[in-house]
Amino acid sequence: MDILEILLTASFWTAAIRIASPLIFATLGELICERAGVLNLGIEGIMVAGAFAGWMAVYSGLGLWPGVMVAFIVGMGFGLVHSILTVPFGLSQHVVGLGVTLLATSSTYYAYRLALPEVTSPPKIVAFQPLEIPILSEIPLIGPALFAQTPLTYLAFAMVLIVSITLYRTPLGLAVRAAGENPQAVAAQGLSVTAIRMGAVMIGSGLMAIGGAFLTMSAFNSFFFEMVNGRGWICIALVVFGAWKPGKALLGAILFAAFDAAQIRLQQTPLGANVPYQVFLMMPYFLSILALVVMSRRAEVPAALMVPFNKGER
Repeated sequence: MDILEILLTASFWTAAIRIASPLIFATLGELICERAGVLNLGIEGIMVAGAFAGWMAVYSGLGLWPGVMVAFIVGMGFGLVHSILTVPFGLSQHVVGLGVTLLATSSTYYAYRLALPEVTSPPKIVAFQPLEIPILSEIPLIGPALFAQTPLTYLAFAMVLIVSITLYRTPLGLAVRAAGENPQAVAAQGLSVTAIRMGAVMIGSGLMAIGGAFLTMSAFNSFFFEMVNGRGWICIALVVFGAWKPGKALLGAILFAAFDAAQIRLQQTPLGANVPYQVFLMMPYFLSILALVVMSRRAEVPAALMVPFNKGER
């Protein structure tokens, strides 16, 4: 099977969309934070915490959708910690973000051992199952890829539309974007830059946590600590790749997921027998870096990104 044959199979694009789904949630969350002027490097740890919280909620007896809500709330909690330290206190967003990642990861490990002290292998839950949309799922190639996914994948695509409309078609979105571009103008209108930025970080962190919950409640049916595996850092790059726009960020997530799905299949070809598998594992990240370099040269960074705001100062 050559590369062209791989690209023309429905199973390839089905896998790519599934791999992209958690990236979409987390990338949108990071995009909202950065649009408001706050870089959230806590994304990796927040995704881990969300993956555990959603899975544990379902394992404890809650339904799948309540589990998603639990993950969202946990993510907002870590977002609150991040926003308090970076917005009103003005601490380094880099340091706080890395601290939140360590806090979320370590507290998740502690909670896991506290809840399941004797368990050697994580218990399984009944995860979201693929939901086929009649007629649409029968369309060749794109039907199974787009219309035979789990409900959380449909929610991920819906969130792209919701975030786009909110950012570009509502007064709230205008205020969020202005907080990341010209916070003095926001304050001049009588709005609270602190409240807008803190709210954006909390909502964005909640979406990051849902991205983590996708892994335990939709992609898999269990939890293990290595499952996020650097996806949070990739999402930060995808925000830059997408030029801080939800639609382009969606395309970036799908592009990276396609690279990832392709490398798995290429290992099973005759080429895979002659090339070290590490080369294929590296391929999605290498190609993503190339795409990032090309796209970022034309990207316009929010002017007040990582710039603390103190009312009354110029």
